[in-house]
Amino acid sequence: MQEMTNGTDACPFTFNFDPATFKVGDMVSYRIPDSLGDFPFVGTIVAVHADYIEISPNDPTTPDKRMKGTREARPVVHSSEI
Repeated sequence: MQEMTNGTDACPFTFNFDPATFKVGDMVSYRIPDSLGDFPFVGTIVAVHADYIEISPNDPTTPDKRMKGTREARPVVHSSEI
């Protein structure tokens, strides 16, 4: 994900991979391993709790959508949340 083109342009996203510093507004790379393996998705943290975070998938068709994700470097979202 560091290089998205022919090796000359950097990734346009800046992710927070440190669960200890997660805060509202941070962009995270999350995954849905129970249905989509390790495929990366981009979301924005909208709430931080002691043992989980809430992620917005940034979908303009469902702007109020929130998904529960784990607090780890690349949060896991269960397919029932999507």
